[in-house]
Order: sequence, then structure tokens, then C-alpha cells
Amino acid sequence: MSVITSNPWLMVLAIFIINVAYVTCLTMRTILTLKGYRYVAAVVSFLEVLVYVIGLGMVMSSLDQIQNVFAYAFGFSIGIIVGMKIEEKLALGYTVVNVTSSEHELDLPKQLRDLGYGVTHNTAYGRDGARLILQILTPRRFELKLIETIKQIDEKAFIIAYEPRTIHGGFWVKGVRSKKLKQYDPDKVESI
Repeated sequence: MSVITSNPWLMVLAIFIINVAYVTCLTMRTILTLKGYRYVAAVVSFLEVLVYVIGLGMVMSSLDQIQNVFAYAFGFSIGIIVGMKIEEKLALGYTVVNVTSSEHELDLPKQLRDLGYGVTHNTAYGRDGARLILQILTPRRFELKLIETIKQIDEKAFIIAYEPRTIHGGFWVKGVRSKKLKQYDPDKVESI
């Protein structure tokens, strides 16, 4: 530790790296808590506090060096980005995708079901007449793939995606076909 504290550039680097690690843990813990992963969030918070105490101690012992304060602040901002990128890659949870289409003849619900998605649909009426409304629940890691697939089939579809807080019962609990969802390529999907 004395090697780091005696060299000002190593100190700046150490503070930066420690703060990136701390804020990455903080960001992940917050996201995990919001998504209901309590126990994983508790483990991450343990790591977060360990890293925080070490980093804060290093900064507090050398507040007279402005570069250390900047390294701490820069590490904080980079840590947020890193934490968000990790969560984005993990793609935890589920997404509900609501689709409104005027193209009834495309039989969008059947095409999506054939690809492995669970689809609930009905007819609704808008300003310009009858519309097909679809509600699709999918793992978040397949959200972009689903949206691209819908665009391939019906480029004029109106799409809204959001994260549900609670899921209970229905087809989804037993029947999602993740293997089937992984296998197809949205660029190769053709409309009827």
C-alpha cells in the first residue's frame, strides 16, 4: 500500500479503479434491488461497502491533492456507465411489448406464436377503424429481437415496450420456449 501512496500517479490510478468498482457495484445493487433480486443485491452490497471503505480511505488521506479528488469523481461517473452496461448485457427480467397493427391479414399473432412467443391479442377501434392489439411477454434479452421481428412483418406497427412489476399465472409461467426464441433470425422472418 505504501508503494501506491508514495507515487502520486499510482494513487490517482488506484483511486480511479477503486471508485469505478465501487460505483459499478452500487449501480448493480440498485438495479438488482429494483428488479427483486434481494439476495444477489445483498452480496453485491457487501462487495460495494468493502470497496467503498478502501477507496474513501485513500481519498480522505490525501485530499490536499486535487488530482485524487478528480480521479474519485471521474471513477464515479465511469462506474455508473460500467454498471449500466453490465446490467444491459445481463438483461434481467421481462418486457411486455404492446403492438398495434392495422394489418389483420398478416396474422401477426400466429407468426409470433410459431416463433415461440406467448401472444394475447384482440381487436380494438381507433380513429381510422379496427386495429389488432397484441400483448407479448418476453425475457428482456429477446426484446430487441422481438421488436425487429415485428418490424420485419409489419413495418407500420405501433410498438410500446415496458417492464412489468409482477407476473403470475398464464401461459408464461409454464410455456415460454427460450430455445425456440434464440434460434430464429429476425431478418429471415417473412410475412404471409
